[in-house]
Amino acid sequence: MFIKRNQTRRTDFKEKEEFDSKLLDLSRVMRMTAGGRRFRFRAGVVIGDKKGRVGFGVAKGADVAQAIEKATKVAKKNLIKVMIVQGTIPYQIEAKFGAAKILLRPQKEGRGLVSGGTVRVICDLAGIKNISSKVIGKTSNKINNAKATILALKRLKSNLNLKSKHAITSIKISP
Repeated sequence: MFIKRNQTRRTDFKEKEEFDSKLLDLSRVMRMTAGGRRFRFRAGVVIGDKKGRVGFGVAKGADVAQAIEKATKVAKKNLIKVMIVQGTIPYQIEAKFGAAKILLRPQKEGRGLVSGGTVRVICDLAGIKNISSKVIGKTSNKINNAKATILALKRLKSNLNLKSKHAITSIKISP
């Protein structure tokens, strides 16, 4: 393809992003060296397509933009597929990562996302519409809470395979 003298190539088009991303945590970290303090930035990023795939990544960089870009690449490498049944998870699950402990419960249609902070962001980007959660652990560390949530979602299996062990069953109590 030949370009005339006063004509430029068209570079204003953009590739469509297949994932939505959300910055979960951004902090300035430091290390001591003989010459003094060296500052870097640490970013925690959650990505998801709202169709059952979600990932979380943490990375450090010399500046904020570099840290976010590296964390996004790590999150794309750590994508997981989440089992979603009628807009919620198939059964209640609990996971622990470090001091963080997360409890996820399925909810009926129309209840919405009843969770806060880190768990809310991850469930929203995963495409889970009805869920309730509780952070049971004694930490407010966003990165550990995010890793515990991802671990819980990764452990979900098909409801058909675990019908006898974990599946939600309704029990009628007759008077």
